[in-house]
Amino acid sequence: MSTMGSGQESDVVTRQAWLALAVATLVSFLVVIDISVVNVSFPTIQADFDASETALSWIVSGYNIGVAAFLLLGGRLADSMGRKKVFLPGVVLFMVGSLLCGIAPGIGFLIAARLVQAVGGAVLMPASLALVLPEFPLSRRSTAVGFWGATGSLGAAFGPTLGSVLIRLGSWRWVFLINVPICLLVLVLGKRVFRESRNPDAKGRIDFVGVPIGTAGIALVMLAIVQSEQWGFKSPRVVVSAAVGVALVGLLVVRSGRHPVPLIDLSLFRFRSFASCNGAVAFYSMGFTSAVLLNSLMLQGLWGCSILETGAALTPSPLMATITSIVGGRWADRYGHRWLIGLGSLLLAITPILYLVLLEETPHVWDRFVPISLLAGVGVGMSISSWFSAAVSDVEPARFGVANATLRTIMQVFYGIGISVVITLLATREGLAGYRTGWLWVAVMMLLSAVLVIFTFPAGSSAGRAVNASAGGIVRNSPATP
Repeated sequence: MSTMGSGQESDVVTRQAWLALAVATLVSFLVVIDISVVNVSFPTIQADFDASETALSWIVSGYNIGVAAFLLLGGRLADSMGRKKVFLPGVVLFMVGSLLCGIAPGIGFLIAARLVQAVGGAVLMPASLALVLPEFPLSRRSTAVGFWGATGSLGAAFGPTLGSVLIRLGSWRWVFLINVPICLLVLVLGKRVFRESRNPDAKGRIDFVGVPIGTAGIALVMLAIVQSEQWGFKSPRVVVSAAVGVALVGLLVVRSGRHPVPLIDLSLFRFRSFASCNGAVAFYSMGFTSAVLLNSLMLQGLWGCSILETGAALTPSPLMATITSIVGGRWADRYGHRWLIGLGSLLLAITPILYLVLLEETPHVWDRFVPISLLAGVGVGMSISSWFSAAVSDVEPARFGVANATLRTIMQVFYGIGISVVITLLATREGLAGYRTGWLWVAVMMLLSAVLVIFTFPAGSSAGRAVNASAGGIVRNSPATP
């Protein structure tokens, strides 16, 4: 058995830790699959229910709004009540929502069922990673998150293909019903392999005034973002929703600074690593979702590729990300996150520039688009899952749930902003010119993310910083720590 130096924890990973990680990655796979699979089912859902484009958009929009609105509450409940105690009911809620989606008699029922799914997902997502990370020593946590992120990349890679197969063999309903047996498996395994953990300083209370303020505020901001393209940016509904939402979020921040059990734990931002990640991930999220949407629309709308050809062209990049995520997690444990995420974001800034320069109105799927997208896959693998391990790299395990939920909420909100910006850019310019403007937007966002991480994230590995802080008798990664 190998151990680290004197006074440091063992770097040995137990069998219990690997089993917990396996179950958590299954949940990650489930959630990502559900998002990517739903997109390919829209035509058949529309045909079955004779639904409008607006109604169809709410199948995705309602889910995104619900997840963003309840993530902070899910993280707070996980840390205060117990991660396992919150995670398992979250899986049940997600399973019930999936079942209701699968048996939905109409489009309205389906949208409501997606909201049930969203609440379940918002509750289980912060708890899932918070259950796993305490099982791993500080020196191996990024490796664990790398495996967790790799599973998510696999879900993104095979989601459209799996969705197409399920729809052809049965119907769009199986896209949702397949979640039920997977959730049952997670429940059975989760009861056995997860050990309860929580914040020992928490008293099991939550801010019953802050919760509705924060939930309503984030929901209204997300509503304004996702409906801005349909209602119009200057529409009174968008302006009022955004203004009220921002005001409520601001009120929540002020209240969180004074309340003994705040919904947002502002003290987390005293950690330079946490503050750096949350600032940089906002730019990254806008660029990431913009790139995903641009590529899909270009392949189908500009180049006229079929759904199957589009899925095949989009698959190599997440496969590359899967491999890179595993290697990247080990690199982060050894050398730190600053250059891993920074270089990954720089690669994602270079990729859209290559698209802008090399792609034309004439299709070049396999000789240009796919090879360039492999470079993007490397960048995604270096960065997408590393955000989560980097954000909590200096946070004590007792607050993993809230920290994870805060980062996810910022991601979710700026995902929506990125999509709205790209749709607007494509609407203002026709043909290839619109895509080139969109790629320039992606490049700028990723470059800003890279610069912010490189210049603000603390150097070295989290384990190394902990040793240095302990030796110097200072608080780990405080603002004064170099």
